[in-house]
Amino acid sequence: MSTKILTQHFNEPKLHELATYRKLGGYKGLEKALKMKPAEIAAEVAKSNLRGLGGAGFPVGGKWSTMPPADKAPERYVVANYDESEPGCFKDRVLGERAPHQIIEGLLIAAHAVSAEWAFIFIRGEYGIPFKILEKAIAEADEAGLTGKVRVRLMRGAGAYICGLDTALLETMEGKKAWPRQPPPFPTVVGLMGQPTVVNNVETLAMLPHIIVNGGDWFAKLGVLPNPEKKLPGSGGTAVYSVSGDVEKPGVYEFAMGAPLRAIIDAAGGVRGGRKVKAVIPGGASTPPLSASELDTPMDFDSLRSVGSFLGAGGVIVLDETRDMSEVAHNIERFLAHESCGQCTPCREGSEWTTRILGRMLEGKGTSGDLPNLQRIGENITGKVICALGDTVGMVTRGFMKKFPDDFKSKVPA
Repeated sequence: MSTKILTQHFNEPKLHELATYRKLGGYKGLEKALKMKPAEIAAEVAKSNLRGLGGAGFPVGGKWSTMPPADKAPERYVVANYDESEPGCFKDRVLGERAPHQIIEGLLIAAHAVSAEWAFIFIRGEYGIPFKILEKAIAEADEAGLTGKVRVRLMRGAGAYICGLDTALLETMEGKKAWPRQPPPFPTVVGLMGQPTVVNNVETLAMLPHIIVNGGDWFAKLGVLPNPEKKLPGSGGTAVYSVSGDVEKPGVYEFAMGAPLRAIIDAAGGVRGGRKVKAVIPGGASTPPLSASELDTPMDFDSLRSVGSFLGAGGVIVLDETRDMSEVAHNIERFLAHESCGQCTPCREGSEWTTRILGRMLEGKGTSGDLPNLQRIGENITGKVICALGDTVGMVTRGFMKKFPDDFKSKVPA
């Protein structure tokens, strides 16, 4: 049975309008948060075990706690990362179209929690409809006096996948080339315009009103509780999944953290045409695949990491038995090579070579050295670059080769 928090009112036809949102309890979380001290809000969020739902899965309370005290750094910012560019991910777009005030309310709560007077929503440039909906929703909230002293601004990106990374996003907000920064310092210390900045994904922010209204303990118990023995922080609440690929009913589905992957696929109507599952990419195209034998893996940050993959941004891509995994790997690597910012040599060169080798193999021109070279190139990229895009280039093909070796061996001489 699906547990719904963010999508519970999606059947309401005018949920994107302020009047409907408030009728359903909207802005009650902000109202309560404004009566709390910033430290009290942060403590409740830490208690909830909410982790970043944009890909990294870092505990939100832990991120906020790294900001310097407000009296030492009075100019502070909050940025909602709405640059959803990961292939296979579209849940943020749906959240913004259906329930924009849920995002705005969460953004305002976060601003109060970290004492920020400026809050930005950085939206993917291609998201024209969500942009207009959010623009209107911000104006509604402002006119109703809900934004208070916080100045909320909507900023449109220019279509760079790399801007999904917080530091590249901040660079482009400053009018510079979207090249990721090399931390430390982290954005919470030196962020936008050199000031402390919290960057959270829009789904993450949308969870905040529900945490404040219902309590951190309530949210934590919905998901996977911490495991002190294994030093695992737990994964609180729910996650919204973009389900696509070879399924009967592609779409957006919300489940409690820890729900088995199989349940998510079943909710999407199962595999299209009655075929069998061959592979599932669990967190968007940048995450290593799972095989059909791993469908009972719990969908939470730590469980997926234990089987060699990641929850990522929740883009579940189902691939049936007719798919050739070397073709899938080539498609993903070609995208990553195109989107590499070029700053790091291992990523810039390695992504092109990986794409070229896979392309040659698919043309029937594979050589006996191709598979060892793909393995070596991947090893020489992962962990030797500034951002996760480069790590992904190194991990994805190796992940497919490990789980589906026959699809690759058939493309090279025995």
